[in-house]
This record gives sequence, structure tokens and C-alpha cells, in this order.
Amino acid sequence: MINFSLVDVKSIASNEPRSNFAEADLENLADIIIETGGIVRPLVVKVTGVENYTVVDGHFEYYAAVRAREKNPRQGEMINACVITPKLEDLVVKQVVSLKEIDSSTRPVIPQPETTKLEPRLANLELRLEKQFNEFKSEFLQERQRIDSQFKQLENLIPQKSKQSNPLSLLNTLDKNELSIKLQRSRIPGAEKLAKGIFDARSKKSKQQFEDYRDVVKSVKNLGDKTILTIIDEWSRS
Repeated sequence: MINFSLVDVKSIASNEPRSNFAEADLENLADIIIETGGIVRPLVVKVTGVENYTVVDGHFEYYAAVRAREKNPRQGEMINACVITPKLEDLVVKQVVSLKEIDSSTRPVIPQPETTKLEPRLANLELRLEKQFNEFKSEFLQERQRIDSQFKQLENLIPQKSKQSNPLSLLNTLDKNELSIKLQRSRIPGAEKLAKGIFDARSKKSKQQFEDYRDVVKSVKNLGDKTILTIIDEWSRS
């Protein structure tokens, strides 16, 4: 015989995990249970001990009732249930299955919303965009590393270039032939002879180099102020 009664939610258990149901749906039904004071469709439970029951049908409603009790212990303490004896369990299960089959066969077919159809395509598009973005990011980082490397190379060259464009540094480092060629390009009269004079005078220095331009003029024979100024001007621009 089936008995309809109010059963303490704490005394009921379910063999179906709560994780099978969306928490948002359980939360929504729990609020409705609290507001209305019960559920429209009673649980079907079987006796498993003294004042202990297990859900046969209505697992979703049961977990919603559990949530309602968590939110409002007084309002959600009891729940409507059809209590069956172990002898009737198989017959009741058959009835439940039969009713579900009828319910599903008579349920109208709801056309699938266009947005639902688009969801897989949008998901694929998002994946493709994410992939392209990651590829672009990787290329950007590689290009940035390449540019940084070039900048470092240029930075390393700057002191050398600055040193090479310094006329005094050139007078102290170029050999005789290089001095002669550079003086000829600067259209300095007697370039070959002057180059030899500069090289020889530099070789006689204790540190093998001139201290400053005055030292150059003082040490090199036939090198006047006008000539050294021309050299400084021409070599500074080259």
C-alpha cells in the first residue's frame, strides 16, 4: 500500500549523486519550495529502516528540498512523499518508468533555437581566434627579440664608431699608409710626407700616442695650426 505523508528531509537519502544536477536549477526550485511551503509532485521513497528512507523517484526534487532546508531549516524541514513498502518497490518503479515514457512521448518537440545551433560554430571560431592570437603573439615576441638583439649590436658598435670618428684617436691608431690615404682624401697638401711625420712622431712618444692636438702640432714637423684644424674638421665629418 502507498502512503502519502510528510517526511523529515533529514531522514531521506538518495543513491544518485547531487552533482548530476545543476546547482542553479536546484537553487531555483529550493526558493520555490520555501515560498510555496512544499513541492507539487511528492517524492517516491521506500522504507530502509526506522524512520529512514531512500528515494525511488524524484531525486532532483529531493536535492532541491535539501537545499531549501539548508536555506530555511524551519520552512524546509518536511517534504511531501509517497512512502512505499519493499514489496511494492518493483511495481512502483515500473509505474514511474511508464509515466516517464508517456510524458516524454507526449512532450511537444521544441525547435532548437538558432543561437543553440550557432554555439558549436562560435566555439570553433573562438578556438581559431585564440590560436591565431597565440601565433601572432609568438611572432611578435620573436620579432621583438630580434629587434632588441639588433639594438644591442648597434649599441656595441656606437663606442667604436665614436672612437673611429674622433680625429685624435685616428691620429693615434692609423698606420702610415692609412694616415696617408685619409689625408689625401681630405685634400691635405703633402699628405704622404705628413703621414710619415705623424707616424714617426707618434712612435717616439712614451705611450705611442699624442696627448692632445697641441701635442700633435708640437711633435710633427711642418704641421701648422691651420692644417690640424682642417684635419679635425674633415675627419670629424667622415
